[in-house]
Amino acid sequence: MEKKVGVYVCTGCSIGESLDLEALSKVATNEHKAAICRNHKAFCSDDGVQVIKDDLSGQEVHRVVVAACSPRFMYEVFDFGPDVITERVNLREHVVWCQPANNEDTQMMAEDYLRMGIVKTQKIELPEPHIEEIERRVLVIGGGVTGMKAALEAAWAGHEVVLVEKSDQLGGFARKMHKQYPKSGSFDQLQDPEYASLVQQVEADESIEVILSATMELIVGQPGLYTATIRKADGETLERKMGAVIQAAGWQPYDAQKLSHLGYGVSPNVITNVQMEEMAGANNGAIKRPSDGQPARNVVFIQCAGSRDPEHLPYCSSVCCMVSLKQAEYVRRSDPDAMATIVYKDMRTPGQYEHYYKKAQADDGIFLTKGDVVSVSDGSDGNVLIEVDNSLLGEKVQLEADLLVLATGMKPATALTLSEAELEKAVAEGKVAQEAGKLEKPFREEDVGKPPILNLDYRKGGELPHLKYGFPDSHYICFPYESQRTGVYAAGSVRAPLDTAACETDSAGAVMKAVQCLALTAQGKAVHPRAGDETFPEFYLQRCTQCKRCTEECPFGTLDEDEKGTPKPNPYRCRRCGVCMGSCPERIISFKDYSIDSIASMLKAIEVPEEDEEKPRILCFVCENDAYPAIDMAGLKRLQYNPSVRFIPLRCLGGTNLVWIADSLSSGIDGIILIGCKHGDDYQCHFIKGSELAEYRLGKVQETLDRLQLESERIQVHQLAIDEYERVPEIVEAMVETIDEVGPNPFKDF
Repeated sequence: MEKKVGVYVCTGCSIGESLDLEALSKVATNEHKAAICRNHKAFCSDDGVQVIKDDLSGQEVHRVVVAACSPRFMYEVFDFGPDVITERVNLREHVVWCQPANNEDTQMMAEDYLRMGIVKTQKIELPEPHIEEIERRVLVIGGGVTGMKAALEAAWAGHEVVLVEKSDQLGGFARKMHKQYPKSGSFDQLQDPEYASLVQQVEADESIEVILSATMELIVGQPGLYTATIRKADGETLERKMGAVIQAAGWQPYDAQKLSHLGYGVSPNVITNVQMEEMAGANNGAIKRPSDGQPARNVVFIQCAGSRDPEHLPYCSSVCCMVSLKQAEYVRRSDPDAMATIVYKDMRTPGQYEHYYKKAQADDGIFLTKGDVVSVSDGSDGNVLIEVDNSLLGEKVQLEADLLVLATGMKPATALTLSEAELEKAVAEGKVAQEAGKLEKPFREEDVGKPPILNLDYRKGGELPHLKYGFPDSHYICFPYESQRTGVYAAGSVRAPLDTAACETDSAGAVMKAVQCLALTAQGKAVHPRAGDETFPEFYLQRCTQCKRCTEECPFGTLDEDEKGTPKPNPYRCRRCGVCMGSCPERIISFKDYSIDSIASMLKAIEVPEEDEEKPRILCFVCENDAYPAIDMAGLKRLQYNPSVRFIPLRCLGGTNLVWIADSLSSGIDGIILIGCKHGDDYQCHFIKGSELAEYRLGKVQETLDRLQLESERIQVHQLAIDEYERVPEIVEAMVETIDEVGPNPFKDF
């Protein structure tokens, strides 16, 4: 397409009264040969937008540069259709709202941003979406409450569904429940389990194919183009074409064999909450001692048995408090003279569940006390003695029970069945990637002796990469259902400890994401977080050296390899982060509207003052997801910072190619800052490990700096959360102080 660029400089929001507009016009028309440079008091108004539309329709311009507010504002207003390249230059938040008006440095900053915007517009091209005919069927793995509800939600959304369950009947753990705690009404009465109605609905829905006694043998492909091979217990294999996958394999109880200090495995009258539920179901609500079958009349419950404990499960399992309150009612129903005592760390009964908690408090036969269990030992006649310290009574208490119930926590069905020592060994051998803050090796569930569930045909592992305790790894605030495998969504207690009510809600959320994925994939568009992006990475494989950096570093398993190690793209797995582009030393990967050349041209467009002018230049690559909005917020708050900095947004800091660092320094830039999302135990990187990758790569920049005979302090890496905008001036000032110490870049005069 033609590249006649029109530049439109807004004069509102203090821009016109703070900058020399005539000088900006000269930058556009004289330096960069823009076809038009116009001013308007508000280009976001109907009149202002019409000015741009008239120029486009009259073929005066083909590409548009709007120099006004942040591109995070007025997005739809400045959308001139898929055939027009539009670039936004942030003069408001990044210049006039954070710098003094009518100042030389402020003007130089504005002119540099305009140069960068025009050059980028000239370098990029319109995206060409990759579109294939896709399959819209949804595969649901797991026939419990979550899986059945997910299947129904997908069917109600108009999709065919294949529901695979490993057992010979639907229902999952709900089939073992005697009663469920209240989910409606006054929230103070136990209810019968509701799984039966879900089973009936699933079996009656013609758009849902149920395959029982079956497991996944293999899932090959990418979103919209998956082929699933399903193996039945009788050896028969079935093949189905799929568009998206819902992982709803459910949960497993924490291994009580590790709780011998609480008497499990020592006394037959110490059982888990799961065993208690099974007992009540088998005996029609009657509660009996396992040792002699006699009615249990004095039952003690220990909460957080192996939960909220760094030696076992560090997290709260969400349901245990309500389950123990429910089972305490079983005891009271079984024998009105029986007593139930609950020893807790904290009682957690959120929302309407508080009504049921209050009902238990009002029952004279249920005693609740906060305390720490010091010991569990044998008593007389098979009873169990429990010693409790730090109780509400202010002294040590000894309880005697004829039945002790341990409220063990929930682990996802995908969790590793490893001890801490075994886990450390697996990490050391590279079989499990769980150490926070380090670049992980591919996780492969089968390498640690546990049967896989998904069996994805991905070079980086057949299961969903997950956190240390088994929950699928995702950006848990912004994208809670997504995994690192595009088109595969986790739901229910395989994703987080949830009760049945939450699992049903959760399944709807996961299905919504799966449906969104299919809709966008059919249009050749990306899903989260760059939803709607039509670009795809293009690989110029003639120059590929098979170094495998792109295939190793892609957070989403987008790339497979052929027998020589050449990357084989799966475009619908891609989330357009550009990590592969940043990883490639040969620079053979690019996007139509985002490339090594376009960013390199932007940084080269910056006017670098000569050394005697004593005006340093600092280039700052920032993540578009957290850092860029934080910088915008700094502008909105009118925070002032040093005018020597120039911000260039990247899709992900992991897309930083080291050639940009070398080019910047060799062109005379005095310092380079990289600001990415936070990472570590509580990372919030939108692309999983982009900022971590950038930090890792820049550890190797020392070699480049040595070659250029420059100080390593000239490059700084920071992590910034979206709400930490007050740190922006501090980060910039720290680099300015560093440059004052090490001196200007000696390449300035070349």
